[in-house]
Amino acid sequence: MSLTLYGFDGSAYVRTVKMLLVEKAADFDQVQVNVMKGEPHLPEHLARHAFGKVPVIDHDGFRVIETGAITAYLDEVLPGTSLTPDNARDRARSRMAQGIYDSYGYGSLVSVFGYHLFPDFIGGQNEDSRRQGIEKSKLVLRELMKIKGNDPFIAGQALSIGDLYLAPGCAYMSMTPDAQQVFAIEGFGDWWERIQALPSYKATPPQ
Repeated sequence: MSLTLYGFDGSAYVRTVKMLLVEKAADFDQVQVNVMKGEPHLPEHLARHAFGKVPVIDHDGFRVIETGAITAYLDEVLPGTSLTPDNARDRARSRMAQGIYDSYGYGSLVSVFGYHLFPDFIGGQNEDSRRQGIEKSKLVLRELMKIKGNDPFIAGQALSIGDLYLAPGCAYMSMTPDAQQVFAIEGFGDWWERIQALPSYKATPPQ
């Protein structure tokens, strides 16, 4: 099997894919495509992803783009414990978490952690955007914790792709002085402790 991941270790979405690969104990090669240096927009990467995004994977000659498609594909084709719940309701919970993160979560979180960690990447430090991002991030986490309910993970008793979506953005948020305020959501603390204890989380720190 040949599996190559194209993506920058500083990317939250690339980390989601890498966490899945670690959970699956998969062998893979990685080609760094540095978002901060604009490398996704170079011709060689635009040939892989016409919109200049990471991650991208090539698996035995088959290319997959977009994190949702990549994670679903890898979870299905790779051996190891499935990260897709085995019943319709829990699959819906995981997919709701992914959708919420894609549509509302990443943008809200990055407007806060980017303010502190990568201001140039987000177009500079905008205090109004940061404040709005804090409130929107809290709303996102509140809704995701409602989906989780009393279970240990977002979609039930076991880790799912939904958890892997949220973890990298929260990791960056945890490095900022706004983390305590953003993370003050019922149910989040226990979930976050479980995520940080995962070998796949520990093995994939951003570079």
